[in-house]
Amino acid sequence: MITSSLISKIKDSLTICIKWEYTPLCLLIIIMLVMHFATVMQPRSMTFDEKYYVPAAKSILHGQSLGEIEHPPLGQAIIASGIWIFGDNPLGWRFFSIIFGAISLILFYLICREIKLSKCNTLLATTLLAIDNLSFVQSSIATLDVFCLTFMFASAWCYLKKKYVWAGIFIGLATTAKLSGVFVLVFIVIHWLVTNRKDIKWMAVTAVTSGLSFLTALFLLDFIIIHKLPNLVDRIHTMLHLTQSLTFTYAQHYLLGPGELPSSRPWEWLYNLNWIKFAAFDKIKGQFVVFYIMGINPAIWILIIPSILFLLYLVFKHNKTALFALCWFAATYIIWIPITLITNRLTYNYYFYPAIGAICIGIALLFSRVNELPSDSSILKSARRLIIPLYLGVSILFFIILFNSGSIWFRAVWAIILFSTILYYLDKFTIDEPIDAYSLLGKNTTMKT
Repeated sequence: MITSSLISKIKDSLTICIKWEYTPLCLLIIIMLVMHFATVMQPRSMTFDEKYYVPAAKSILHGQSLGEIEHPPLGQAIIASGIWIFGDNPLGWRFFSIIFGAISLILFYLICREIKLSKCNTLLATTLLAIDNLSFVQSSIATLDVFCLTFMFASAWCYLKKKYVWAGIFIGLATTAKLSGVFVLVFIVIHWLVTNRKDIKWMAVTAVTSGLSFLTALFLLDFIIIHKLPNLVDRIHTMLHLTQSLTFTYAQHYLLGPGELPSSRPWEWLYNLNWIKFAAFDKIKGQFVVFYIMGINPAIWILIIPSILFLLYLVFKHNKTALFALCWFAATYIIWIPITLITNRLTYNYYFYPAIGAICIGIALLFSRVNELPSDSSILKSARRLIIPLYLGVSILFFIILFNSGSIWFRAVWAIILFSTILYYLDKFTIDEPIDAYSLLGKNTTMKT
């Protein structure tokens, strides 16, 4: 009886665990972490912008300088903390990038649920973000973007939860990681203007708190690093001056070396799929090996314009879920167009990284709508049921092909595990939520965000 009772309790616990909404998210995070940490030591040399930020982090760690002074210190300080804990090696350089990448996926899932996306669509959008190669590589290497995006997601989630002070604090931290983190404040202002335009005092609180958070974090970090009171006016002026000096004209004269990344205008990112290959010398093989191929997953990239057009259509039908995604896209991507036209600011295609989440939401809504189209044909109904599995499979296939680290068998096994896990829960969520009320055109005109 005791054994039978124990088995029954275990079964009940497993059933509850399997049915828990966040179980697939946890499994997705575990799979991503395994893939990250299994290949974290590859390459053993610094790659991409690690050659700037790792030395900068080490100089911060030893109190020698403020690091790369054109950037605020928070992201570099986080990299330095990894080196302090795990040593001056690839694990130390990249540990916190991986952790922050995982946290960003959790926050993105919570944001999707907060804007009333169904569990099925939320899981699909989060999975697409996780297997986007640009996103995966950014959270695999010691650069600043993943720290900035994680704080941006945290700010957006707090804003949706009406925790305006915390939203402001995270805006400040995002900006202290990388100056482009201020774009999340642009998003909040745009979204507030087009949704309610009420509670102006709370919007003012968010803006003021974000400024105070940025100045406080910048002051404290600089003081800790250089052990003397920093001049914030000079510090901010230096950062802005160096950032503004990086123009396309400057690049034509000084950045023409063979090792320099190809720059591109923001509108080119939509019709020109460029991949950046990171190669390092493999002592075992005695040759240069490509360890990372960074670029938007082709399955996601091909649907950027269709998904944005569909979001526009949904917004026209008063869908506030789509409105959130479109405002995020405007604040993290479209904003680069006037910036580069007015200032001639140098831009690269990986600057699209913060906007990918909005595209993933748009794709999920697009497929949801396709599945909801009425049809009397059994063949068409069967075909519709295959759309998401096929698209998910193609997306994972591209991800594994471009994810060039580890053996082909390692990648194949985890691709199968990932596909099977997500597909199982997509089917389960579809049964639990047969209709995504928030993706139907014109069905959520009274929804509050």
